[in-house]
Amino acid sequence: MIPERLRATSDDKLAGGIRLLLAIIFLMTGPMKLLVPRLAEAWSGQLIAAGLPFYTLTLWSVPFIELLLGIVLAIGLYARLAAVMVVGIMAVATYVHVIVDDPSLFPLQPSEPVIPIIVIAMSAYILFRGAGAWSMDLRVSQSAD
Repeated sequence: MIPERLRATSDDKLAGGIRLLLAIIFLMTGPMKLLVPRLAEAWSGQLIAAGLPFYTLTLWSVPFIELLLGIVLAIGLYARLAAVMVVGIMAVATYVHVIVDDPSLFPLQPSEPVIPIIVIAMSAYILFRGAGAWSMDLRVSQSAD
């Protein structure tokens, strides 16, 4: 069945480590966009400068989606689906980095899309290998065997 294939993984420690690192990144970035005033202003400025549609919806929903992705990745539950969502978010982030030419809107990172591209590469590993070690997906995979 499709759900079992989505969750299939091995005890890959590298995949588990990458997944947990992605979880930490998203557990931090989501709330920071809402709770840290300077970062909230930069986040808002990025959306406006990039001319992304649905400004208000994006401004409020993306931080919560990132927080949810961080939780899902930390648990290792349907990590491949989470990785697909991460790639989508980071593709838009890459676009924003390329379009926006105001370095003040990127206070904790380079204005070049270095971090989004690294996160996409990390997510690609999860897409191909699965959640890896220390994940709920691994428990399901092992119990199916």
